[in-house]
Amino acid sequence: MVTRKSSNQIAIMRRAGRVVAEMHAEARRVAVVGATTGAIDRACRAVLDRRGARSNFLGYHGFPAVACVSVNDVVVHGIPGDRVLAEGDIVSVDCGAIIEGWHADAAITVAVGAVDDESRRLIATAEAALAASIEQCVEGGTLGDLGAASMAVVRAAGFDYLREYTGHGIGTEMHEPPEVPNYGKPGKGLRLKAGHVLAIEPMVTAGRPGVRTLDDGWTVVTLDGSRAAHCEHTVAITDRGPEILTRP
Repeated sequence: MVTRKSSNQIAIMRRAGRVVAEMHAEARRVAVVGATTGAIDRACRAVLDRRGARSNFLGYHGFPAVACVSVNDVVVHGIPGDRVLAEGDIVSVDCGAIIEGWHADAAITVAVGAVDDESRRLIATAEAALAASIEQCVEGGTLGDLGAASMAVVRAAGFDYLREYTGHGIGTEMHEPPEVPNYGKPGKGLRLKAGHVLAIEPMVTAGRPGVRTLDDGWTVVTLDGSRAAHCEHTVAITDRGPEILTRP
């Protein structure tokens, strides 16, 4: 069942979203040449501790960190550790926070040092696809509107998008109904109402969209070794239009 949140519940999710935005700010600061992916995770943990929030990633089905840190051809669910970031890498950081039982979830992809033009364009396309989806988060719109808007941006840029992984509803659980695909047909799917809260997350690949999961059971990489970018916001549908809860 797709639930609708009250204004008071969304207000708590907004507080959780601000914690996530602060985690991203710290991740951007730390993601420099010579840093490890583990250092990014530790910076995110420090924000949670400072703000009195809990992680919704740590321990989720056994995940061992508070952030998924995914480098280059890792699309999602990268486990942070000893990997050292190099000049020209791109790294996505997906993390979340819980305040008073309510969740927020978001992801960014950042450049490490000087990156090539195609990687910059890949990141910009993922960000633009997310923005296009968010514009469709209005009462009376549909999930198909969101997916179609995202898909159009990605295709126009000459990139591709994942089919196997989607966004999701969010509230008292990190993953709630409905699934939010990054493709679709306008006017199709669930009709949006005020109080729906969605985690929208385009995953864009520079090459073909096929992926596989590594032996650790988490890390999802592109089959052809092409780079990927991942961007996400938690968004509330209101009678005044979309509100991004994970924006700084």
